[in-house]
Amino acid sequence: MLSARGVVAGYARGRAVLDGVDVTVPRGAVRGLAGPSGCGKSTLARVLALLQRPWSGTVELDGREIRGARYSVPRESRTSVGIVFQQPRPAVDPRMTLREIVSEPLRVRGARQPRARVDELAETTGLDAELLGRMPHEVSDGQLQRACLARAMAPRPRYLICDEMTGMLDASTTAALVRVVTGRVAEEGTGVLAISHDESLLRAWAGDDVIRW
Repeated sequence: MLSARGVVAGYARGRAVLDGVDVTVPRGAVRGLAGPSGCGKSTLARVLALLQRPWSGTVELDGREIRGARYSVPRESRTSVGIVFQQPRPAVDPRMTLREIVSEPLRVRGARQPRARVDELAETTGLDAELLGRMPHEVSDGQLQRACLARAMAPRPRYLICDEMTGMLDASTTAALVRVVTGRVAEEGTGVLAISHDESLLRAWAGDDVIRW
């Protein structure tokens, strides 16, 4: 289980965005989190994805307390949690091709034959092979978001945080990516926190397991 307990976090000291938040993400299930813009959903996503250290409270990953954030966290723990942001373009290096974007976490880990894994992920996410050689400015937001999801899944994380992942996408792309994530839950037991302001989407994705802020 991935959990935040009593978490207080923010960006400017004295102005907490999260104040005593408790959230758990179980393995093998999708848990939804609904709330309006500005309520701290994205800050929670960053804390759970080990990108931001809370001011107080604890983050636990499968029973082990995680201290620190980013590269101060052991690699095994960092790669256990993937995240997909709402806006794909700020989340990628514009100098990389889509293939390089997807393979980035594999290359960092020194994985053998990352090309085969990238091809597998491209097929899973519906990303045409021809697009893998393109730069971010040469593809649509939907195509780039497919690459971002593939990148997040590349190291086979135990947990996946989807922070408004489909907020900028059309209905068909939204449905396709939700199916991909749901497939990871069923096939690999991935625990998913689906964050959105769209409660109808979350009900379709997570059923009755939706936290409302």
